Amino acid sequence: MQGDNFKHYLHLHFLVFIAGFTAILGEKISIGSFSLVWYRMLIAGLLMFLYIKITKKNLKISRRLTMQLAIAGLIIAAHWITFFEAINQSNVSITLAMFSSGAFFASFIEPIFFKRRILWYEILFGIVVIFGVFLIVQAELKYINGILLGISSALFSALFAVINGKLILKYRASVISLYEFVSGVIFITIGICIFYGGFDAEFFNLSNDDWIYILILASICTAYAFIAAVEVMKYISPFTVILSYNLEPVYGILLALYFFPENEQMSSQFYYGAIIVILAVILDAIIKNYRTKTLKKFN
Repeated sequence: MQGDNFKHYLHLHFLVFIAGFTAILGEKISIGSFSLVWYRMLIAGLLMFLYIKITKKNLKISRRLTMQLAIAGLIIAAHWITFFEAINQSNVSITLAMFSSGAFFASFIEPIFFKRRILWYEILFGIVVIFGVFLIVQAELKYINGILLGISSALFSALFAVINGKLILKYRASVISLYEFVSGVIFITIGICIFYGGFDAEFFNLSNDDWIYILILASICTAYAFIAAVEVMKYISPFTVILSYNLEPVYGILLALYFFPENEQMSSQFYYGAIIVILAVILDAIIKNYRTKTLKKFN
């Protein structure tokens, strides 16, 4: 049994490592963020469709759910576009430091969806996160565009997580993910047609390296990661999963220092700010877990 537990924990941290590695791929892929996310969602959607067909899951959903998933697909597409564009406008470290603030956006968005009051410590940690972000902005003002895009990405990510968190309780994760990917591709296609005048030959003329990195991104970092994350939650508590995923920026920043040492060396004030943000996110998760256990004990 202990060996099985260790296997699931190892699998979880592999998924967190993959999440951190996504930013590295974003830096390595040379095409624009709109094109990158279009390819990512299209290929991941095709792989998810094959998985659903092989496992013989039912693809029929209601019209109401289709509309909800279309909105969720638009939000996850916006999250990924702003995330990769933040990397283009700054670097991996800045983007991931800003992205780690997403948990606190969720703390304020979640009460609206679940009709509960905002807790005092969520406000406290929110102030701490703002202070950490302020330190980063003050130290790295030259990356202001990347910082703003990174914060936008965190906001979209939090909004998607809360919406998806409600939907995943009622429906199969693979099925809702497929519809989200398809709607994301449709919305990005409309955006490309409006803002870029449609598709041209150059859009599909990618280098061999770009094709390899995009395939890794769409298959391992998206389709596999979506399916495996749901699977691992069957064996590991939601708290442990959430806490582990909060380490994504840590893994990502360390990977960025290894792969791009010339671009990712930041000022000491940046690291102080990033540590404050990440620690606040982890402490928030720990307090939430303790509060949940205490409430269960007395109910």
